[in-house]
This record gives sequence, C-alpha cells and structure tokens, in this order.
Amino acid sequence: MSVIDAHAHLGDFPLFGESLNLTKLLRIMDEYGIDRSVVSALPNALTLEAVRKYPERVSGLIRINPFDDDAVELIDKAVDEWGFKGVKMNPLFNNFLPDSKIVHPVMEAAGRHHVPVLIHCGHPPWSLPWSFERLADRFPDVKIVMAHMGHGHIVYINGALDVAEDFGNILVDTAGMTMHSKIREAVERLGEDRVMYGSDMPLGHPAWEIPKVKISGLNEEHIRKVLHDNAIEIYQL
Repeated sequence: MSVIDAHAHLGDFPLFGESLNLTKLLRIMDEYGIDRSVVSALPNALTLEAVRKYPERVSGLIRINPFDDDAVELIDKAVDEWGFKGVKMNPLFNNFLPDSKIVHPVMEAAGRHHVPVLIHCGHPPWSLPWSFERLADRFPDVKIVMAHMGHGHIVYINGALDVAEDFGNILVDTAGMTMHSKIREAVERLGEDRVMYGSDMPLGHPAWEIPKVKISGLNEEHIRKVLHDNAIEIYQL
C-alpha cells in the first residue's frame, strides 16, 4: 500500500538533537513506500528547494509566524508562485494562541487561496485543543488540520477529538500521537475523510508511525484513506 506523509519537516532541530536533509528524506521515503511527503521547514527556502527539485515527491507548506509583517504576503507568494499546498503555524514556538486575533489575517489569506492551515496542537499553554474552537467557528470555510491530534497526553488527545467532532472544518493528523487505538476512534467520530497519517520526521519516524495506523483496528479501506487518500484530497496533491 502506497503512503502519503502529510506531516514532515526539513532542517535542523537543535532542541531535539535532530536534523533532516532532502537526501535523507527521500531515502527514508523510498525505504518505507512513501510516494510523497508534505513538508515544512525553517527557513522556508529548504521547502522551496525540495519542491523545485522533486515536485513529484515533495509538496510544501509555508511556515508562517503570524507576528511577522510579511506573513500574508509570504502566503500569497508561496501559493501563487511556488505552488505550495498550505500554511503551517506553530503556536508553541511563536507564543500565540490559535484563536488570537493575530492569526486572523493568516486564516483570511488561506481562505482566499482555498488551502488548509496546519497548526501544532498538544502542548500548554499555547497549543491546547480548546484554543481551536473559536478559530474554527470564526473561519468555517478554512480547513484546519490539528497536528498531532493532541500529541502525547490522553486529556489533550480526547480534547482534540471532542473539539474536532464539533467543527467539521477541523481535521487531524496522527503524527506523534501516542495511542494507536485513538486513530480508529478518530475515524469513527470524525469520519473516514478527516484523519491523515503523518510521521513528524525527523522528530518521528515511519518505522513506527505507519504500523501505528495499521494496528489501530481500522479496516483496509479506512487504513488506505488514512495512509494515502485523505492527504491527496485535503492538500489537493
């Protein structure tokens, strides 16, 4: 079964003692049957280089800090000129809540371009799932991907599913989420079209992230949707 990785990174991550360059990304993709990876990076130039060199293997998300004056301009350029497929934000690293007013221009830009917004979820105080509620309500026509669906804390995982269940424009990815059975629960509660596989490379790895989906208790059709089909539809790959 071919795989689409809906959540990967390029670059250096000194806080975690990890890094991933394009050569290593492609090698891992080949080893684990990953047809395409959706990546973000700081600097964004790493993503642009990867997309230009291997457009059939790599799709890009533009990494945005909503406090930057050129955030909207950068989204416009990334989507219109570079062919990027969405926006990535990390409230944890940039110190904002997902429902802050500073995020609104980013969401409006994503809405104009009809691209999803991937937002890190799962760490206090900046990225807990309940902070996604007002954002989803204010921007019902923008697809919001709740990265990690709560991450490693069972209260946040359950909270992510509760919030996503209430808002049809919220989707989740599995990257770094620790409980395989919650993937099945996510499909059951949110629907088969709103859950995507992600590896979180290099902070995670398909060696355990792919099997996590396969042993979650889903049937073969739903496994295919999570591992492949949904990312193609959501990111218009």
